[in-house]
Amino acid sequence: MDQLNDMGTEFVRLLPSLGIALVIVIITAIIAGFATSIADRITGKTDLRPSLRQLIETIVKLAVWIIGMLIAMIVVFPGLTVGSLIAGLGIGAVAIGFAFQDIFENFLAGVLIMVREKMRIGDVIECEGMIGKVEHITLRETHIRKLSGEVTVVPNSILFKNPVEILTDKEQRRHDVVIGVSYDTDLDEAAEVIRKAVTGVEEVDEDKGIDIFAQEFNSSSVDFLVRWWSGSTPRAGWESKDKVVRAIKRSLDDAGIEIPFPYITHTFKERVPMGEKPGEEA
Repeated sequence: MDQLNDMGTEFVRLLPSLGIALVIVIITAIIAGFATSIADRITGKTDLRPSLRQLIETIVKLAVWIIGMLIAMIVVFPGLTVGSLIAGLGIGAVAIGFAFQDIFENFLAGVLIMVREKMRIGDVIECEGMIGKVEHITLRETHIRKLSGEVTVVPNSILFKNPVEILTDKEQRRHDVVIGVSYDTDLDEAAEVIRKAVTGVEEVDEDKGIDIFAQEFNSSSVDFLVRWWSGSTPRAGWESKDKVVRAIKRSLDDAGIEIPFPYITHTFKERVPMGEKPGEEA
């Protein structure tokens, strides 16, 4: 009973301090909202990436909340000092760091991804066999919309540790296709026909050049490697390749140049009526 009375007395004594601490928390929430809106207004006038702007707003809000909570704790527990609080937070941070290692790893990776210039929202990337469009970057995870429409939530540590190929880093990238012609074809003539066909495709950028290389002697054809520059998105690449292949096929047909196909041998078994031996007349 004495202990309960002491606890009740202590709680009543702390009520004014708790009320002041609650007011401080409310004021902190209001200031954090104002500070975030001011930071958003300032960064909105710059050319910063959306992900980096989000990081700045998060840091401002977190800093305001940390200061406000420290003040509220000192009001409730007057014996605490800023130094003791920082020391306690340091020890607690180490313990929490070991317990939530993966979470902090993704958090730090998210900060570094937002700071670096590459991989912006809207880029099409390829990582660990996954291809998709970056839709949203948070401090813990990145949302990637696959080309088939599904959304994949990827931890930031995966994108930070593994190689990421950014397909849309530039407006254009190089595409290629292999075309084979028969052995009795004049290769110089075939190369010229292919060049004119590719040049006539609207999506192809002629200023960056069109490469046509006689690549190798295949089993039934001499293969040309055809390379050109077009849009960097997957769909732009597929559309340009479709039109290039159609144009090359049409031009080679008009020039009378054959596109051979590999000769496939088939082994046929003699069909013998039941009860007879092979070679006997039915």
